[in-house]
Amino acid sequence: MASFQQTDEGVSTTFDAVVVGAGFSGLYMLHRLREAGFTVQVYEAGEGVGGVWYWNRYPGARCDSESIYYNYMFSEELYREWTWSSRFPEQPEILSYLNFVADRFDLRRDIRFQTRVVSACFDEENSRWQIGTDDGATVSATYLITAVGCLSTANVPTFKGLERFQGRWYHTGNWPHEKVDFRGKRVGVVGTGSSGIQSIPVIAEEASHLTVFQRTPQYSAPAQNHLLEEEDIREAKERFHETKQKMRESPTGFPRERSDRSALEVTEEERRRVYEAAWEKGGLILSSTFKDLTISAEANETVCEFIRGKIKETVRDVKVAEMLLPSYYFATKRPVLDTHYFETYNRDNVSLVDVRKEPIVEITPKGIRTAETEFELDILVFATGYEAMTGSLLKLNISGRGGVTLREKWEDGARPKTYLGLATAGFPNLFMITGPESPSVLSNMPVSIEQHVEWIGDCIEYLREHGLDRIEAKEEAEEAWSRHCWEVADSTLFTKAQSWYTGANIHDKPVGFPIYLGGVGHYRNICTEIAEKGYEGFALQSAAKSSQAPL
Repeated sequence: MASFQQTDEGVSTTFDAVVVGAGFSGLYMLHRLREAGFTVQVYEAGEGVGGVWYWNRYPGARCDSESIYYNYMFSEELYREWTWSSRFPEQPEILSYLNFVADRFDLRRDIRFQTRVVSACFDEENSRWQIGTDDGATVSATYLITAVGCLSTANVPTFKGLERFQGRWYHTGNWPHEKVDFRGKRVGVVGTGSSGIQSIPVIAEEASHLTVFQRTPQYSAPAQNHLLEEEDIREAKERFHETKQKMRESPTGFPRERSDRSALEVTEEERRRVYEAAWEKGGLILSSTFKDLTISAEANETVCEFIRGKIKETVRDVKVAEMLLPSYYFATKRPVLDTHYFETYNRDNVSLVDVRKEPIVEITPKGIRTAETEFELDILVFATGYEAMTGSLLKLNISGRGGVTLREKWEDGARPKTYLGLATAGFPNLFMITGPESPSVLSNMPVSIEQHVEWIGDCIEYLREHGLDRIEAKEEAEEAWSRHCWEVADSTLFTKAQSWYTGANIHDKPVGFPIYLGGVGHYRNICTEIAEKGYEGFALQSAAKSSQAPL
C-alpha cells in the first residue's frame, strides 16, 4: 500500500515507483512491479488505457506488425485467451486488446486517468523524485519510469494563418473520438508518411474532393491484409514458446528468417522473383529479402527500382506517377504498408500537389495557399508525424542532479545520450522504457517493451535485495554506449537519409540517430550481461549513502 503524509498543502502520496503512460509499456510495468510487491502509481493523460492506440484514431489507422506477433508474450495464458481477427489489426481492435489486458490483471485501480505529469524533480537529499501533475498535486517516488512512447507527441506544423482557417482541422496523432464526416467535403491532407498513406484511401472514398500535399514521396508496400483462419490461429497459439524465443533472439523482434544472400550476388531475374514474392505476400518482408539492402547503396537501388516500377504500373497518370516516385534509400525512413494507396491516385476526386516545387505559403480562411494556387478546403488533416524519440520525454520537464533539466542536457549535442536507452547520467533512479539509443522503433515494439520492463523490474528488485536505493548511469558508460550506437548506425544507409529517425522533421532539432541498430537479440544479451556483472556502468548507492556497491 502507498503511504500518506500530511503537509501544509494537503495530502502527499509516496510510492516506490511512478510510471508515466498507460500504453503497452506502462501497463506491463505496473503489472511487473506490483507482482513484485512494490507500490506503483501510473499517470495517464487520456481517459482510458492504450497510449498511442488511444489517441491515434484516424481513418485507416492500423498496425504494420502482424497481429500474432504484436502481443505481450510474458504470459502464455494471456496469449491463448486473446484472438485477433485479421493479419494486421486496426486501431479499435488493438485498443480493445489493451483494455482486455487492463481488465485481466486489474490494472485500472492503480492508474490516474486524465492526469498529466508536468514536472519531475530529483530530491538529492532524500534520493526521491517529486512529481507534479496538472491538477496541482505532488507525489513522491523512489523511481520514475517513463512509458510515454517514442511516437506520441504530435508535430503540428506552424503554418502562417492556421488560426484563421474557417473550416475544421485535425492531426492524425490526436484524432477525435467521434467519427469525422468527410462526405461532400473538400479535404486537404498534408503529409504522406505512414498515417497519411493509411488515411488517404479511406478519406478519398468519402470526400467530394481530396487534395494531397506531398513533400516526400514514399516507398510503400501492400499490406495484403486478410482475416485470420482458425487453423492459423490454432497453430500460432501452439507455437507460443518457439515463437517467443525466436522473437526475443531475432534482429528485429519478428520470428521470420532473414536472408544471408546479397542482392548483388543473384541474377536480375532471381532478384525480381524474390521481390515479386515478397510484394505478393505483403507486410514488411521486402526489407529482409537480402542481407545488404540497408548497407549497400547499390543493393538498395535494386529494391528502389522495383517499387518505383510498381508505382508506374499502378498509377495511370504518368505525371502523377512521376511525382510519387521516391528517391531516398529504401527503408531508411519508416517502412510503410498500405491498402490501395497508389490506386487512390487513379480516382477522379483526388489531386496531388508537390510542395517541394510548389511550397505551402500560408493557411488562409478558406484553405491552403501555395506559391502558385489557393486551394479551397472545408477540412484540413495534418499527417505530419511526431517529435519522435525525445518529444514526449522533454514535455515532462524532468530535472535531475543540480537542477539540470533533460532538455538542457540534450539540447547542445547532436543527439540525446543515454546508457542502453534505459537511463541517462545525471538523472538517478530514472528509467526510460524504449528510450533514445535503444532498438525501439526499428523493432517489433512489444518485444522491446517487454525486455525493458523486465530488465527494469529485475534491477529494482536487485536494489531492494541489496539494501540500495539509488542507481545512476556513469558518464563514461553513457559516452561509450552513445558512441557505439552512432558507429553502428553510421555503418549503414540509415544516417544518409533525412527522416524522423534523425529528427530532420522538426525545425531546429539537432540531427542524430538515436536508435540502436545492433539487433534486438544482441541488445538483449548486452543488457543481460551488464545486469549479471552487478549493473556494470551504473553507480549504485545505499539508502544511507555511505557505501558504494562494487561494480
